[in-house]
Amino acid sequence: MATFNLADLFEVVADAVPDRPALVAGDRRLTYRELDERATRLGRHLLDAGLRAGDHVAIVSWNRAEWLETMLGAFKARMVPINVNYRYTADELRHVLADAECRAAVVEHALLGPLATVVRDLPQLHHVVGLDDGHPPPVGLAVVPYEDALAAASPERAFGERSPDDRYILYTGGTTGAPKGVVWRAEDIYFAALGGNTPERERVQRPEDLADRVMDGRPWLVTSPMMHGNGQWNSLRPLYDGLGAVLWTGHRFDAAAVAELAARERPHLLVLVGDGMALPFVDAVEAGSYDLSTIHVVASGGAILSPVVKQRLADVLPGVVIVDGFGASETGGHGRLIGAAADGPPRFSMGPDTFVLDDDLRPVPPGTGQVGRLARRGHVPLGYWNDPEKTAATFPVDAEGTRWAIPGDLAVPEADGTITLLGRGSACINTGGEKVHPE
Repeated sequence: MATFNLADLFEVVADAVPDRPALVAGDRRLTYRELDERATRLGRHLLDAGLRAGDHVAIVSWNRAEWLETMLGAFKARMVPINVNYRYTADELRHVLADAECRAAVVEHALLGPLATVVRDLPQLHHVVGLDDGHPPPVGLAVVPYEDALAAASPERAFGERSPDDRYILYTGGTTGAPKGVVWRAEDIYFAALGGNTPERERVQRPEDLADRVMDGRPWLVTSPMMHGNGQWNSLRPLYDGLGAVLWTGHRFDAAAVAELAARERPHLLVLVGDGMALPFVDAVEAGSYDLSTIHVVASGGAILSPVVKQRLADVLPGVVIVDGFGASETGGHGRLIGAAADGPPRFSMGPDTFVLDDDLRPVPPGTGQVGRLARRGHVPLGYWNDPEKTAATFPVDAEGTRWAIPGDLAVPEADGTITLLGRGSACINTGGEKVHPE
């Protein structure tokens, strides 16, 4: 029987709609059956290579089909995929792979150079799979070609029983500079960020129900990197809905090429990250000629859209619903922007498990103007990987035994039930969804 496990849930959908398109990434087009089989082979290869349930597998790659295949394959084998920023220097790469205790890595050939310089400092890393991108792997680094690994592995799903307690870890720079891994239970991340409990649809009661909940419609076009939670969550959610995902695979954001991709693949929802992506996209659409009539929703997360850019989006995509989502690696999806004065902070509608707490972890009375910290309860992470001190600070337990996720956003609860967001206390520049620390 399926559980609220990220691999089980995908397999339920794949079995329900095996011939539907699941993923478009560059020139790769995969049905649910094909994506499921390739992910299965990757998971079986990792087991054949000596890895075991609970082991961590780094993914160092630009957006491509193999990113999702590897993530799903790791889930299938009850392993934990670790997202690694492809911009990391050798020192940063060493820190994350050592901190995450990665035993294997799936790496694009062009990004293997930094790994080759630090691999001797990573005694736990004993298996590297290379993603062919036209570049040869570095001399002296033992690399198993990805396609060879899949070809030699079994396509059978013989992985054994999985658990809703299987781990999902998302490494995030956050607002403190050093990358840290946020540890979730599979069931909790599904309900917090991947569509298990959304305002638009009834909460999923049983994993098997996903077979009856698959939606008829167009895919989501995801332009954000899979190395970030935004890219992962916005790719997995439409996969679990039976809609499929289209990945932007360019190595830089090319607004005109994204518009061409949207016109060709006809998505229902377009994912952008703040003005950094939305503004050049609007400029490209205004300058070109693209049939974008299937786009009904533009979703932004990681950076808030400005009113001017939001209006220009509405002008070039008549009737589109623009969703400014708010969330964090430590909370999943919190809520949505509902408005802001031209010279004032943004106001959000939040879910029933989101509150503003004072320093004693008590809810701040709405309408008083009192500032507190935004907090979420219910489906929240277990903590930070290898950091009990930060875990205790960010995920405290109140006097009644309720566990909270409090990543550090300051906010004011309003009398009408909305929340005015004031920002974070730590100094951090957010540019296009990337966290840049002034120091």
